[in-house]
Amino acid sequence: MHIEFLVEELSAEVALVNLVPKILPQEVTFKIHSFQGKKNLLKKLPKRLQGYKQWLPLDWRIVILIDEDRQDCLELKSKLDKISSEAGLITKSAALINSQFQVLNRLAIEELEAWFFGDVEAIIAAYPKVPSNLAQHRKYRNPDGIKGGTGEALEKLLKQKGYHRGGLEKIKAAREISVNMDPQRNRSKSFQVFRDGLLSMVNYQSPS
Repeated sequence: MHIEFLVEELSAEVALVNLVPKILPQEVTFKIHSFQGKKNLLKKLPKRLQGYKQWLPLDWRIVILIDEDRQDCLELKSKLDKISSEAGLITKSAALINSQFQVLNRLAIEELEAWFFGDVEAIIAAYPKVPSNLAQHRKYRNPDGIKGGTGEALEKLLKQKGYHRGGLEKIKAAREISVNMDPQRNRSKSFQVFRDGLLSMVNYQSPS
């Protein structure tokens, strides 16, 4: 099986390069295509999926990942499913239970950085000055519910500890944190949904 990932920016691509091999069986190949932001991805997505529909091999799948960015998550997910269906592709949402699907639409709530906060051990491994009890702090207990934006929260935390003093370098941080991440221990609900969706894609007989 081969999976094509469509993501909104390079930082997501860098993170998935490290994360996907930790989730999927070794025999599954993949390629990640990053766009110039969420608007750019959504604008190009209809034609991109229509193109895939013309030649997509039976054992190829497509995963679309974008940030929620404080939008209505159900509305955004519905929009992705609608674009996919109009291109003639079967989404996980539309597929019958225990049946095969071609497209998996997933959101990072509210941003990719929430997934990093879901694995505090990985943040500490990359940035040792970060306190070891960070996950117990009230603000960080629910990675998907961090107030004020997860990207902003990560930048503030790292700057306080002497890292990324000129501002968060998203690609660098994504690379340094994701290489240490363990998908099985991640506390972010949106990451868990993403991870389990990938697993159901390659083992669709018994999806999560």
